[in-house]
Amino acid sequence: MSNKILILNASPRIGGNCDALCDEFIRGAADAGNNTEKINLRDKNINYCIGCLVCQESGGVCAHNDDMSEILDKMIDADVIVLATPVYFYSMCAQLKTLIDRTFAKYTKIRNKKFYLLSTAGDTDDAAFDGTIQGFRNFLYCLPGAEEAGIILAGGVYGIGEIKNHKALEQAYRAGKNI
Repeated sequence: MSNKILILNASPRIGGNCDALCDEFIRGAADAGNNTEKINLRDKNINYCIGCLVCQESGGVCAHNDDMSEILDKMIDADVIVLATPVYFYSMCAQLKTLIDRTFAKYTKIRNKKFYLLSTAGDTDDAAFDGTIQGFRNFLYCLPGAEEAGIILAGGVYGIGEIKNHKALEQAYRAGKNI
């Protein structure tokens, strides 16, 4: 059975280490016969949630007219969702946090999904990922039936291409292939 896999890459860096992790995950998933779609959030216009609650009063229609409604519909439709982020100041980057906050319009419809976290950091200490992992898990806690399917971390990769030969690339490939 083929799964719909949505990869949401929050890294603002084109061709960076998060891109490489996402691409290996996609390669594995495609080799296993799954359908994949990668969305680079850097290419999308996603405004911050302003807490106006219009979405709650309008059946999930946000006050913002931006790219988030399309992404949110794809999240609802997906079987598996992969969130990819670099670590900035020991937490997920702002682009991913903004996306998470904007799911508020329809977050209860993102149900029974498997989730993966792919993350990179310049720091070599695994503790550098703690805030990012906690934020990821906090998000999943709010979603009905969400399952943490895997977390893949690549520490010690700062500059573009430093992830080359990192064990996380093989882990990402295997995770995608094993869906």
